[in-house]
Amino acid sequence: MVYFISFHFAWAEEKTEAGFKSYLTQLKQEATAKGYENAFLENVMANIQFRPTVVKSDRNQPEKKITLDTYLATRVPDWKVKQAVELYQKNQALLEEIGKKYGVQPRFIVALWGNESNFGKIQGKFDVLSALTSLAYEGRRETLFKKQFFAALEILQEGHTTVESFKGSWAGAMGQSQFMPTSFLAYAVDYDGDGKKDIWNNQADVFASIAHFLSSEGWDDQSTWGRQVVFREGYAGTHAGLDKKEYVPLSTWQARGVRRYNGNDLPDVNIPASLIMPDGKDGRLYLVYNNFHTLMKWNRSSYFGIAVGYLSDRIKRGY
Repeated sequence: MVYFISFHFAWAEEKTEAGFKSYLTQLKQEATAKGYENAFLENVMANIQFRPTVVKSDRNQPEKKITLDTYLATRVPDWKVKQAVELYQKNQALLEEIGKKYGVQPRFIVALWGNESNFGKIQGKFDVLSALTSLAYEGRRETLFKKQFFAALEILQEGHTTVESFKGSWAGAMGQSQFMPTSFLAYAVDYDGDGKKDIWNNQADVFASIAHFLSSEGWDDQSTWGRQVVFREGYAGTHAGLDKKEYVPLSTWQARGVRRYNGNDLPDVNIPASLIMPDGKDGRLYLVYNNFHTLMKWNRSSYFGIAVGYLSDRIKRGY
């Protein structure tokens, strides 16, 4: 467990409204140098405000140790599974069309949609430009958040949303897919051809954008994400981890002592897998496939990846 001790740093006191206004002037000059017109910048930057609550949220992210069991109970409760199945069925034709186009099983699109924004219900109400500039001004990850800010300007210049509607999480993640601005530019899709990549309101664009991310990052729709397993007596999971050198065939895991969750032999198929033990060898154990590695490019948390896989399996079963 990591413990955070709260110190009152002197530099924290220096983050003032006056300093922020000066920083905005600097950002505007950089944006002008990148080719943005003054009239555009005056419009989109007019209402940017310093948000100390955003900085506080970033500095004080909780490091509370929870188990995977607790996480799954919170992230994938039965009511969310029920909603996921209902929404899958409601949008099945569109999901299957998009899934076929991008080579992604629709159940994974819905599972990511549900885990990221509760199917669009929780997208965040923070002004994206104010959040990103506040975090850049704070300084610890200025390069990252400046890059996101300039990507956000590009989104607005391309006309995908208005500055008034440009809302997201405190960290700048946006829409029903919770893309950061750079991810939006790389993966967002205007699926219905209306000229806007609308991940805030347009389900077709949301589904296609999620699918486009996965397909671009190596998704294989002929495979699943992984399976829960057990160890045969004597094996301690010494080869666990997502390092590619231990991304080895199921036959190797079988020989080491890994079995299906019910104790039976692993499938006799030539599929490589990684072993992960998020809570150690006494917690849940998984063999995960290429698609799980792709999910880790979306979010580096193994808990998150397992939650997406687990919800997708529940959608497939229908409950």
